[in-house]
Amino acid sequence: MHVFPQLRKLEHRYPGELAVVGVHSAKFEAERATENIRDAVMRYEVEHPVINDKDFRVWQQYSVRAWPTLYFIDPEGKVIGKHEGEIPVEELDRLIADMIRQFDERGLVDRTPADGRLERDGMPDRPLMFPGKVLADAASGRLFVADSNHHRIVVSSLGGEVVQTIGSGEARLADGPSAEAAFNDPQGMVLDGDTLYVADTKNHAIRAIDLEAQTVATLAGTGEQSRGFHRGGPGPATALNSPWDLTLHNGTLFIAMAGFHQLWRMDLATHEVRPHAGSGRESIVDGPMQSAQLAQPSGIATDGRKLYFADSETSSIRTADLSDDGHVTTIVGLDLFTFGDVDGTGDSVRLQHPIGLDLHDETLYVADTYNNKIKTIRPESRTAETLAGSGSPGCADGPAGEAEFREPAGLSVAGGRLYVSDTNNHAIRVVDLATKEVTTLSLEGI
Repeated sequence: MHVFPQLRKLEHRYPGELAVVGVHSAKFEAERATENIRDAVMRYEVEHPVINDKDFRVWQQYSVRAWPTLYFIDPEGKVIGKHEGEIPVEELDRLIADMIRQFDERGLVDRTPADGRLERDGMPDRPLMFPGKVLADAASGRLFVADSNHHRIVVSSLGGEVVQTIGSGEARLADGPSAEAAFNDPQGMVLDGDTLYVADTKNHAIRAIDLEAQTVATLAGTGEQSRGFHRGGPGPATALNSPWDLTLHNGTLFIAMAGFHQLWRMDLATHEVRPHAGSGRESIVDGPMQSAQLAQPSGIATDGRKLYFADSETSSIRTADLSDDGHVTTIVGLDLFTFGDVDGTGDSVRLQHPIGLDLHDETLYVADTYNNKIKTIRPESRTAETLAGSGSPGCADGPAGEAEFREPAGLSVAGGRLYVSDTNNHAIRVVDLATKEVTTLSLEGI
């Protein structure tokens, strides 16, 4: 996901010289379905052709070993270079410019426009576009929706009457009045009085919305992705890496920092940010806070005693203590390549890339994203059960066990109802926790 915006910049800079072909070799079962890949192409605004390499044939033919891998192919079809892992866009730009110069001197660059149609062409306009996270607040009766691909926050009543949209809809970083401010793929949110904190994921920033004054400010992040691991520092001067979700405890904002494979924290009095848990190495290793290993934490919640987080790449649900001298412990999940759809207890439980979670009455509600289900997990007994979703991708309301979702990514409990951000259905779904019925929320006035 970090490579996509880099490639997009270069595709726009060199439209007559550079051709990009994406090869999608899936780790998870759900990522092998062409329709799911099509949704991802639109969600991440990919503008080049993508091959579904579901059987790893291209992966094997090109001797790929890691995600992501870049191959450089000259105008005569020969592989002339390879890079594994992320790469600074400036370095990539220099490489491409040098290749263009060399092959232009030999008259080999063909600038004939390529035929093609973007997947998003003709896509109908919707009230929501790939909503990522949702926050329901029973006290104020409000629902906050991260309308991620519209790059805005939608505020409604819990019944769906829209009262405000925050953000201009432009994908950039801009503070100021709510209608003029700009976000880029906002995700997790947490409410503190009249302040809504937002993980502004593709801006690599933490934003604060003053709901009374109707203004937006950046508290942490420079607007650019951090190029390496660091110990943090003053919020506005510290580069972050794909913050995905937030939770709040005693004046400290805890951040699921997916790009760093860490949990971070921010002191709301000083706006200082620094790592809280995780060494930065991508794996599933429990233990002391700074030596534990996480893998793309994307959802986070707290009961005031512990942090609970969805560690997406390991398909696990884990806990971290609130103090520096605490530990990280896994509730369910085994390793980077063990996943599935199995309810049960302890090590027998299997999830598939869960992204969101919320905590209510000592029960974790989990968006088991790639299984198209909502599950409940009891942390003490390590027991997981399916609450809603048949497992088949779709958009069907009705009894919870028969309802259908498509890659739900966020959820929030309020007033006996579970609000679900059903990302690939571009909708907010509601699970009545008493009747176990699923309905689709109609947003009025958006």
